Amino acid sequence: MMANSPADILAELEETVATCPPHRCARILSGMVQLLIGSRGQCQAMLSNVADGVLLRLTERVETSALVQLSTALAELDIAPPETLWRLASHDDPEVACPVLLKSRALSAADLEAVIDSRGEWHRRAIAARNDIAPAVTEALIKYGGPISLDLIKNPGTQFSDAAYAALIARADHDSEIAKALVLRPGTPDLVVRKLLSVPPARKAPAPSAAASVPEAEPAPPKRPCRAEYASARPEIVALNRIGKLNDSTVNRFAIRGETANLFTALSVLSGAPLEIIEHVVSDDDCEGLVMACRASRLNWQTTLTILSNRSGKRLSYSERERAQRIFETLLLSTSQWTVRWGQIAATANTSDPANRGAKMGVSR
Repeated sequence: MMANSPADILAELEETVATCPPHRCARILSGMVQLLIGSRGQCQAMLSNVADGVLLRLTERVETSALVQLSTALAELDIAPPETLWRLASHDDPEVACPVLLKSRALSAADLEAVIDSRGEWHRRAIAARNDIAPAVTEALIKYGGPISLDLIKNPGTQFSDAAYAALIARADHDSEIAKALVLRPGTPDLVVRKLLSVPPARKAPAPSAAASVPEAEPAPPKRPCRAEYASARPEIVALNRIGKLNDSTVNRFAIRGETANLFTALSVLSGAPLEIIEHVVSDDDCEGLVMACRASRLNWQTTLTILSNRSGKRLSYSERERAQRIFETLLLSTSQWTVRWGQIAATANTSDPANRGAKMGVSR
């Protein structure tokens, strides 16, 4: 008996696939996937290349649900049939494409860039959620606007090039959410933070020429809440604290949304300081008192920075941000709590000499 060559066997298998019923194709597809999953190393690489043509034929004969299962399985492989993987990644149906776009390590940066430029929003959002995103892929995604940019900034696995940072800084000029997210992202280079902090709030339409010579006024600081607003906020804040939900995430949200009554009440409840003291340190030009209140509230630095950045009509300068962080990291929790609860912080907030204020508050320099 003459042995058939591997090429003849593959050709015969492809011909069989082209004529067999769809339900049988689905069984063959499942069996081949199990074979790939069970193989390792060089064996897996060889099988991937050999099986690629047959798998391509099978993808033309099976239902969408089978393609979703195939995409989910191949997404976990370090080595996968390249043509089949590309067909799944570039598929019009996001349910088929997204599993490999989200997880597959076998897709190259060039593959991902091609999908970004040729497919839709769901495909791009899946790529933006990958565990590791190369700088070139980041640049390709940033071209598609705000939501994608925010997804990338919030993803710890995103790698940014100088060009990507430059594009985000340009967008931040018109989108304060991008500016906030990038400043708060761990690892953002100091130079980028400086540029972001020097960018004025989102630009408005130019004023009429008659008023062109009048300097633009600074945005007004948040309005101090009235007694009724405090009375309305307190029950919810106390309830959140009782069940352990009055945390960094909640306080951060109050600050970003400008929910002043909720924010002030939360700082009062968490730190043990009277509302009058919280109002005083928030309105003080110097940041030390507010940093101490945040430290006494057991808030982290990122939440503290958000509160500082949203407490007035002007952005923190780079030097102010550096100083605030140095104070925060130097303060002892016990010192902060003792100071705010016994009211010394209110007295020191009126002191004009920063060195004197620091000495009174127990901040080590």
